[in-house]
Amino acid sequence: MKEEILKALESVRPFLQADNGDIELVDVTDDGIVKVRLLGECEKCPLSIMTLRAGIERSLMKQVPGVRRIEAVK
Repeated sequence: MKEEILKALESVRPFLQADNGDIELVDVTDDGIVKVRLLGECEKCPLSIMTLRAGIERSLMKQVPGVRRIEAVK
C-alpha cells in the first residue's frame, strides 16, 4: 500500500509546490491511517488542515483502497 500512497502523493504534489509547499510520507499504519509531514509554506499555512482533508485525503482515499484517514505530524 505504501507504494500506491507515494504514487498518489505525487499526483497532488504539484499543487502544493505551486504555493511553495510540499508533502512527505512519514508512516502508514496497519489500520489505514496515513501520516504525512507538510513542508515549506504548507507547514505554516492557516488553511493547511482544509487542504489536508478536502484535497489530499480525498485524493488518497479515491486512489488507494484501504486508506481511512490522513494525519499531519510535525
